[in-house]
Order: sequence, then structure tokens, then C-alpha cells
Amino acid sequence: MAAEHRVYRHAIPSVSAFAGLAMAAIFASSALAQDAGTPQPAESAEPIPSAQTTPLTPEAGEPVRRHALSLIGEPKFGLDFKHFDWVNPDAPKGGVVRFATEGTFDSLNPYSIRGVPAGAVGMIYDSLMTGSPDEESAEYGLIAEWISYPPDYSWAKFGLRPEARFHDGTPITPEDVIFSLDAIKKAHPMYARYYKNVVKAEKTGEREVTFTFDITGNRELPQILGQLTVFPKHFWEATGRNGEPRDLAKSTLEVPLGSGPYKVKSVDTGNRIVLERVADYWAKDLPVRIGQFNFDELRFQYFRERTAAFEDFKSGRADFWRENTASAWATQFDFDAIKKGWVKKEAIPTKGVARMQGFVFNTRRDKFKDRRVREAFNYAFDFEELNRSVLFGQYTRVASYFDNSELAAKGLPEGRELEILKPFEKDLPPEVFTTEWKNPVFASREDLRKNLAEAMRLFKEAGWEVRQEEVDDPDCGVFCKAARAVGLGSARTETVLRNAKGEPFTVEFLLGSDAFQRHVAQYISNLSKIGVKANVRVVDPAQYERRETTFDFDIIVDSFPQSMSPGNEQRDFWGSAAADQQGSRNTIGIKDPVIDALIEQLILAKDRDEVVAHTRALDRVLLWGYYLVPQWYNPYEWIATWDIFGRPEKLPSLTSAFTQVWWVDPDKEKALSAQRK
Repeated sequence: MAAEHRVYRHAIPSVSAFAGLAMAAIFASSALAQDAGTPQPAESAEPIPSAQTTPLTPEAGEPVRRHALSLIGEPKFGLDFKHFDWVNPDAPKGGVVRFATEGTFDSLNPYSIRGVPAGAVGMIYDSLMTGSPDEESAEYGLIAEWISYPPDYSWAKFGLRPEARFHDGTPITPEDVIFSLDAIKKAHPMYARYYKNVVKAEKTGEREVTFTFDITGNRELPQILGQLTVFPKHFWEATGRNGEPRDLAKSTLEVPLGSGPYKVKSVDTGNRIVLERVADYWAKDLPVRIGQFNFDELRFQYFRERTAAFEDFKSGRADFWRENTASAWATQFDFDAIKKGWVKKEAIPTKGVARMQGFVFNTRRDKFKDRRVREAFNYAFDFEELNRSVLFGQYTRVASYFDNSELAAKGLPEGRELEILKPFEKDLPPEVFTTEWKNPVFASREDLRKNLAEAMRLFKEAGWEVRQEEVDDPDCGVFCKAARAVGLGSARTETVLRNAKGEPFTVEFLLGSDAFQRHVAQYISNLSKIGVKANVRVVDPAQYERRETTFDFDIIVDSFPQSMSPGNEQRDFWGSAAADQQGSRNTIGIKDPVIDALIEQLILAKDRDEVVAHTRALDRVLLWGYYLVPQWYNPYEWIATWDIFGRPEKLPSLTSAFTQVWWVDPDKEKALSAQRK
């Protein structure tokens, strides 16, 4: 992720994010590394027969069967495409890639609310359809050969490929798909909300599954069902190695059975996991898989903190590094292997919606329930100085939950967006309609003074009094105290905020890595000037995950990745039903009937124009709620690799897709080995 802070949460993708296994592969590539074979020039994809979706052969009177879906225009590749144009179809298979990653794990089940799952284990699974990391809102059939649905979107039918298999050779059946939907909804409340409107799944043919919805007009439902991971029913309904029935809702260290391009080879709990490529992977010759997942083995070594992990990479014990910290990117990549050309450092541009990342308030706590208090915190955050002194000027401040896209709210509401917001006017801040939302700017010392004064004004309006209070001065000895007693000196004082009960305003920033401490320290310095007593607590990744999952924090750094097709996933980000559900993405704790209504309207938007208008309305209401202090984004992936890899001439536009499309070049590998002797 293009962020300064690594978030340890397993996040569900929005519909146009890369679905199923592609998403898992991208997650792995964002934190880890790999190798490949003989360098081959990346051939261009076969000509696309038609940008229009081509009908398969439906039953008489049934809707068109589609090989692909998109919520924005048509899928780029037609029915007869041979391979994607962002792969090398002749990419060699082979090699071992070693990753050094910060964190830990105690589970091999990423679909349970319990435990901390190994980050790469999702790569053992396949889904009904797979996303393209070069298209914002497209999915192509994987386990499912085709999908059909009626004009009112009241149901969706999937036809399964006869060759689809689990790793034990068992065919993937409609019964497995039906089981998977039921199991995943029970396993994690996030998925229960995501698939809330899917009320029935039934076998309607030898290789057909039909899903029935309790609502019409939800254009996303067929596509988010395409993201459904398919689990082997016979495995999960059997007894585990511990003698107890297996349960997808529980954490487990038993190696699960999958159907994807990789399987688990070995595990050292909390320290190491190794995946190996499935040589006879059932989908390896499908157009949606050709030229992908080329590494024979992926070895992930876990470290408790970044410094040790980075040293592992610098020494050559890891092959790939993805950097998330501007200061490290600017100052730590001058080691010997870089100077000798053995390690390649590059910033790969990526497109897409800039994710909102920020200092997130836990609004379940009384101190953050007043919007004016939350707004005051934004007036104390000097992004410009932080960007100059810590971030090396490499970031842009994020100013929308859908920044860098047509979905972002701009100016004042007008046209269709205004029509959407008007019915809620009495329940919204008046500024929603009268003032353009903007972050405060700290271009000068005068701006700092004005912004801190505004923060104190907001605190006062919210019932917090700014006081100057005496504090103990450890440097004031006997003579100092005697002088003060006769009026020859003044006591040391500090600014303190207190409410009507005399309670001070205290806040704790909870971090899962010490890499972010400098950023918070500068913020705390400004907060202290307006009387907020703040401190930082750094905990290990496992404890951080537990505290975030159970909402045991004042302020954390969190991010909310969005796509160009927002919809059902917004329930989990901002919906009232998710606010008190542990493990949800609503870490903020938002419970707002207006936001709930806007989400449901967005989900039922009938066309692209409606999606844009409803998203802008939602964005504007979220911004004026001041639920977080926006941070920054970077439209690049910062990566460094030991020079043993090949990759396609064209990379997908939304990610480097390292584990998905790169390969080990044996000639480069031999050359590097010879140079290092």
C-alpha cells in the first residue's frame, strides 16, 4: 500500500478491486519477494475479438451468459482472448523467492475473525471469477466458466468449469460453492454484511449454481459473488488432525486444502511459511492464468520489527523489498549492493483511487463523540512541516475518501448530488451545503498560530476549557524555590484542557510498528500546545491486531482502500451495523442514519452517473463528520529487488503484481552469484 504505516488488517476488496486470488497475490507482492527463469520478451496479447461481452450458449429464454463482467463500461478482453496483455505468456517457471516481512502469524485461516493469519496463505485458493489488476472494475471467469443474471439483478447463475479441481484431485462442484457461501458468512461478520442480500444458493444443474437475492437493482451482487472463495466441502466437514470438526470460523494451523496455483509446503508458526507452486494446477492453461504465478517456491520469513527484516534483505537473504516509509526510501537505499548494481531500486507508478489513510478516532469513546473535538484535531496536524522534515516532500495530503478520482466531492454540492443530500439537510452540518471542505494549510508560522487558535476555539465550544497550570519543575532546586517564594521567579506552567468535571483531555496513539513514531511525535508536539495530553504506545503486531479488532484504542492509523465502483463494502466501512461488530472495518464506530441511507442508495444506483453522484454525497458527509485526520498518499510502489528477475514489458496499471507476473531469470541469477563471490 502506498502508505507510511503498515495496517495489519485483512481487508475485503471492493467489487472492482482485484477479486479472489489476484487480490491475495497483490497482497503478497506488497510485502514480500520472489525469483524466475530465462528472460523472454513479453509478447503482446492476442488481438481482442471484441470489447463487447460475447454471449455463450444459454438455455432458451435465459439471459445472456457472460465470460466477464465490469461495472464501468465493458471488459477489455472478449470471449476468445488468449491471455492478458500485461503478462508474458512464455514466462518461464521456476526459482525460489525469499521475502522478509514484518509481523507474525498464528493461523492459516484468513477468513476467520480469530487469530492473525499468515499473509500469503490466500494464494492457495481460487474464486468463481478473478479480477484484472489492469482494469478497475472487471472480473473474468475462473472456477466459473460463465455467469448470467436478469435485467432486474434478482439472481445470478454461475456455470462451473468441468476441469476445476482442488489440490487433492476432487472436482469442484455446486455443493462446494453453496457450502462456501454459507461457511464464509458464518465465519466472519464482514462477509455476512458483504453478502447480506444473498439469501439462497441452490444447485440448478449438473455444474450450475443459482444465487437468489432479497433485493432487486443491486448491480454489484453478481460481481461480488464472483469474488467468492470456493472451499472444499469434504475437507471442512471432516474431522481435523486434532480430532475435532473443522470450522472456518476458527483459527487453525492445520494446512488447509485449496485449489489455487500454490499450496502450503511448510510452516513454522509465527516465523516462516513456504508455499510451493502446484505443477499440475488445473487452471494453468486458462487465458486468465497464462503467464502468471511463475515462481516455484515462495518463502516468507517473518520479523518482529522492520530493522531486522530490512537487514535480511540488504544481506541478500531476501530477494524483494517493498518500502512504505519515505524517510527510509530517501536515506536507507545507498548500501553497497545498490551501488554495485546488484539491487535495483525503482518507483513504479500505479493508478486508481488514492486510499484514505488517517489518524482514526474511536468514536465509541465519549471524548470523541463531539464533531468539534475531532475537527480541532485536524487543525493541529501540520502536514506541510511533516512532509518537509520527515516525508522528504514525497507525499500529497489526501483530501477525500475517494481522492484522485471522479468520485471525490469537490466544491459545493450541485445537480444530482445536491438532490441526494437535500432530504437529509436537517440532520447534516450546514457547512455541507455552504462551504467547500478543505484541510487546513500550514504554509507559514502565522498559519500554525491561526490553526492552533482555531483548534482551541473548537475545543472551547465543545466544553473544554484551556488552562495554564503549574507543574513540577525537576530543575528547580532549593535556591530556585526560595527565590520563587519571594517573587523572584515564576513557576513552570503548561497548557491543559479540562472539561466541566475537571478531567484533562488525554489520548493515546496506538501503533503496531515503531516506524511511525516520528510522525506521531511531531503531531503530539502541536497537540500539547493546545492542552491535549497525548502519548504513543507501540505494541507487537499480534497485540495490535487484537486491540484493533476489539476496538481497544483511542487513535490508530488506519486506511480505507476504495475502488472506482464503491458499493456493498461501504456497509462494513461506515455502516451502523458494523460499528459494534468486532473485526469490522468500521474501526471509527460510525453510527449515522444519514450515512446508512446514503450507503443503501449507492448500492442500488442504477447506472454510472448515479454511482458517481451518490459516492460524492457520501464522501462529503464523511468529510464533514471529521471521523479522522487525513494523512497522505503516494501514487507509486517503492520496490527494491536483487537483480535476478524478469518481468513483462507492460505491467498492470494498478500494481506491480510481483508474485503474479514476474519470474526468475536464470542467467541473471548466475551472473549475480558470480559477482558476489
